[in-house]
Amino acid sequence: MTQREIAQFDWIFWAETMQWNNLVELLNDPIANMRVGLKNSAIVSFFQVIGRLIISSLAGYGLARSKFKWADYVFYFILVAMMVPSAAIFVQTFLVVSYLGWVSTLTGLVVPGMFDVFTVFIFRQFFLDFPKELEDAALVDGLGTFGTFWRIVVPNSTGVFISLGTLGLIRSWNSFLWPLVVGQSRETWTVQVVLSTFLTAQTINLPALFMGAALGILPVVAIFFIVQRYIVEGVKVSGIK
Repeated sequence: MTQREIAQFDWIFWAETMQWNNLVELLNDPIANMRVGLKNSAIVSFFQVIGRLIISSLAGYGLARSKFKWADYVFYFILVAMMVPSAAIFVQTFLVVSYLGWVSTLTGLVVPGMFDVFTVFIFRQFFLDFPKELEDAALVDGLGTFGTFWRIVVPNSTGVFISLGTLGLIRSWNSFLWPLVVGQSRETWTVQVVLSTFLTAQTINLPALFMGAALGILPVVAIFFIVQRYIVEGVKVSGIK
C-alpha cells in the first residue's frame, strides 16, 4: 500500500493498486540495507543455534549421567541462573564483549548467545529418561563416553534437538536489543535493527516498515511450519508438563 492508504482512518484489506515497488525500494535502500540485515540475521541465528545445541547438549548429558558428587549442586546452580533476568547481566556482558574487541562484529553478536541455561535444563530432563541400556551396549562395544553420546544418543534424540533448535532460531532471529547495542555499524545490522530505522521520532516509513516485517518473518514462519511437529514431540519427550 501507499503511506496514505496505510495511515488513513478507514481500514482497508487490499490496496487500490498493488505497490510492488515498495519491495524494490526496500531491498535497494542504501541506508537501511535489508539484504545485509537478512544475511547477518541468518549467520547469527545459524551459529548461535549450532553452538547452543552442541554446548547445551553436552552439558545436559553430563549432568544427567555424571557420577560427580557435586553434579546435583551444579544443576541447582543452573536452576538459580534461570531466575536471573537477562537485563541484570546485560551491562557486564557488554563490558566483556567490548574488552575482547567484539563490538560491531558478528562474533560479538554470536558468542554470548551460544549458551542457554533453559536449553541445558531441557536436555538434562530428556537424557534422564533416555534408555541407558543403549549406552551400556555401546560402552561394552568400546565406543567410549563421547563416542556413545555422538553415535548413539544424538541420532536417537533428533526430536528434542530439532525442537530446541527451532525455538532457539526464532529467539535469535527476533533478538533486537543486543544486536542494536553491539552492532554499531551498518555492516553488522540484523533484520530487527534495520526495521527500527524506518521508525524514528521525525518520520515513520510505514510501507517500508511493513514490507520489511513481512519479508523478515517469512524464513522463520517457513521453518516453523516444516518442523512444528518436532517442536511438540520435543517438548513432550523432555518431561515438561
